[in-house]
Amino acid sequence: MNNIEKLVRKNVQTLVPYQSARRLGGTGNTWLNANEFPVPVLFNLLHQQMNRYPECQPRLMIERYAKYAHLDSNQILATRGADEAIELIMKTFCDPGKDLILFCPPTYGMYKVSAETIGINYITVPTVDNWKLNLTAIAKNLDNVKVIYICNPNNPTGNIVDLQDIYYLLDITYGRAIIVVDEAYIEFCIKANLVKLLKNYKHLIILRTLSKAFALAGLRCGFILADNKIINLLLKVITPYPIAIPVSDIATQALSQKNIILMHNNVKQLNKNKEWFTQQLRKCHCVEKVFLSESNYVLVRFKNSSKVFENLCDQGIILRDQNNNLGLSQCLRISIGTLKECEYVISALKDLSQESI
Repeated sequence: MNNIEKLVRKNVQTLVPYQSARRLGGTGNTWLNANEFPVPVLFNLLHQQMNRYPECQPRLMIERYAKYAHLDSNQILATRGADEAIELIMKTFCDPGKDLILFCPPTYGMYKVSAETIGINYITVPTVDNWKLNLTAIAKNLDNVKVIYICNPNNPTGNIVDLQDIYYLLDITYGRAIIVVDEAYIEFCIKANLVKLLKNYKHLIILRTLSKAFALAGLRCGFILADNKIINLLLKVITPYPIAIPVSDIATQALSQKNIILMHNNVKQLNKNKEWFTQQLRKCHCVEKVFLSESNYVLVRFKNSSKVFENLCDQGIILRDQNNNLGLSQCLRISIGTLKECEYVISALKDLSQESI
């Protein structure tokens, strides 16, 4: 058989893959399209021997994250970034062709892509004014829904979901579905974290990552926070060795008390950069609106986003185009960089504002 495509599952044949920042590519020296932390935190490998398989769940790393999250170790599961966790939850709780997941666009694209890859159908309930959850519509669409994904702060909009809305969702889904709150960016607004709810809501799962505030996107290390019964179910499905030795080595170092303090200080500086950057963006003629953000990026609506995107790209500034996302016409997402990078972007936008746009 010469046509390999005939052997591929039908849902994969029609799958539109998630366009990660690196997959999209581009050439530049100011990368503000992937919500990465703009400066590295350096570590040295302490464990050099790689001839043995790693622990499935490295004990010290799990203990340190549990301490950081104020939970017990048996409430933590480490994964290859939050992306593996998103898929692992579907594999554990959803029967393909029968069960559904639900999410609320505009939001993180991997909920949709993971569902399509596995063969799980999904329901979308678009957000309403200022990206609030449409609770009435969600309540009407719960039949056969096993998992609901809520990104908080939401990517790419940057807003925080109202706590009372979370309580409502948890109440109406009790005994019916799992609520997954994706807190990939929570360190930038740590007071909004929902860990305290795990005690009373056993069907709540929280996702975390070291990719953002901990400046370890290249490490690919995430965590699932949940009731111990859920953790044990997920352990039945997860791959045998999800966390490589170098990953657990560096992650364990990053979760030391000294490096957690360093992370918090870095976040404070980045939030200061964001405040300055947001103020300056509002002064640019080519900007129509800057949306409030509780994360390490800002969503900006421009008068002509394509021209801005292309012009800045020509100057080596790489942003993330959001035009194809629901309700985000003329919007670009800009990761917060160093103060020097932020100044460079503002300078380029002011120059562009002098032109007819």
